[in-house]
Amino acid sequence: MHLRFYTAGESHGPGLVAVVEGIPAGLELDVERDVNPELRRRQGGYGRGRRMGIESDRAQLISGVRLGETLGSPIAMVVWNRDWENWRTAMAQEAPGPDVNPKALRPVYLPRPGHADLVGVLKYDRRDARDALERASARETTARVACAAVAKRFLRVLGIRIGSHVVALGSVEARLPDLLPEELNEAADRSPVRTLDPEAEAPMIQEIDGARDDGDTLGGIFEVVVTGVPVGLGSYVAWDRRLDGRLAGALLSIQAIKGVEIGLGFRGARLRGSQVHDPILGDLASRRAGGYRRATNHAGGLEGGVTTGEPLVLRCAMKPISTLVKKRLPSVDLRTGEPGEAAVERSDVCALPAAAVVGEAMAALVMADAVLEKFGGDSLGEARRNFDAYLAYLCERGHGDP
Repeated sequence: MHLRFYTAGESHGPGLVAVVEGIPAGLELDVERDVNPELRRRQGGYGRGRRMGIESDRAQLISGVRLGETLGSPIAMVVWNRDWENWRTAMAQEAPGPDVNPKALRPVYLPRPGHADLVGVLKYDRRDARDALERASARETTARVACAAVAKRFLRVLGIRIGSHVVALGSVEARLPDLLPEELNEAADRSPVRTLDPEAEAPMIQEIDGARDDGDTLGGIFEVVVTGVPVGLGSYVAWDRRLDGRLAGALLSIQAIKGVEIGLGFRGARLRGSQVHDPILGDLASRRAGGYRRATNHAGGLEGGVTTGEPLVLRCAMKPISTLVKKRLPSVDLRTGEPGEAAVERSDVCALPAAAVVGEAMAALVMADAVLEKFGGDSLGEARRNFDAYLAYLCERGHGDP
C-alpha cells in the first residue's frame, strides 16, 4: 500500500486543488483543526510579500471524509485564491475577445534568471512566460501543505512528529541548542523568522530589511526533524526504495531548494570515519530502535536507506527568490531577441520560514508513504495493529540469539 498525492492549479487562477490517496479509513480528520493551521503557518514568516496580505488560505473539503472520519477513498480539497478577482482577464480560461487590451493579459516577455520562465516557454512551445510561471510558482505548495496536513495527522496517531526551524538566513547563522525542544514547531513558530536562537532573530530581520531596501532577495538553510520514527522504514534492496533518496528527491522538488543534507551531510565528507559514524549501544528501553541506540546521530537517522530509530535530521538550502525589484538582471525579450531587464512579479524578499513549513510537508508525505509501505492497512485500526505488532516483535527479539 502506498500514499499518493497530486496538486493542480495556477498561482493566480481560481484556486488550488489537493488530492491525497492512500490514507486508511477511520482517521479522524477536521479541516479547521488539522489542515487550516498548517496553511496559515505556510503563509507566515518575516519577509513575505503583499500577496500574503491578500490571501487567507483555507481548505474546502470535497471528498474522502464522512462524519469526521476518512473513508479510505481519495481525499480532495480546494483552496480558493482570493486574488483571482484581480486576474479574471489575465488568467481567463476562454480565448480573449477582439476588444481585450493585450496589456490586460499581463504577458511576460522578459524571463527572470533563476525562475522557470525561459525553460518553460522553450519546453512547452509558448510565447508568453506567464503560461509557465503561473504553475511553476511556489504558490503551488499551498496544495502540498494541505495534502501533508492529512499525512501529519496519520503519522501523529502512530507517535511520529515532524517539525522544522531556520538555521541560517542570508549571512546570519543561528546557534543551535544542545537539545531541540520537544515541541519544535511551537518553539520555532514564536519567532517571525522561525529560529530557535533569540540572538540571531534581530540580525536575520535586519538582513531581510536590508535586502528589501536594496530591491534584492535572500535565501538560507532550514532543518526538518522527524521524531518517533521506528527502525526499518525504507529499504536497501533497490535504489528507488532507499528512504534517503526518496526524502532528498521530495525536498529538492520544492521551488528554490538547491541542496539537501542528511545528518552531517557535507560536513561529514571532511572528517574521518571515526569522527562520523555513530557508535551502537544496547538499550532495551529504545523500543522503536529495536533495543539499540546510537551515541550520536551523525547519520541523521538513516543508514543504507533505512531508518535507524533515531530522529531524522534533514537540512535544505534555499536559493534567493528570483524576482528582483531593483537589481534586475539582464534578460532577452522573447518577442524580439533584444536585450532587456528581467520582468518583475509581485514576490517575497525572503520566504525561508515558509519554505521550512513546506519542507515539513514533503517529509510528512514521504514518511506516511514509507509507513504504509511497511505496515499497510485499509483501516486505521489495521494499520495500528500492524505497527504495534512490529514494535512488540522488536521488544521480544531483544539481544538474544536469532
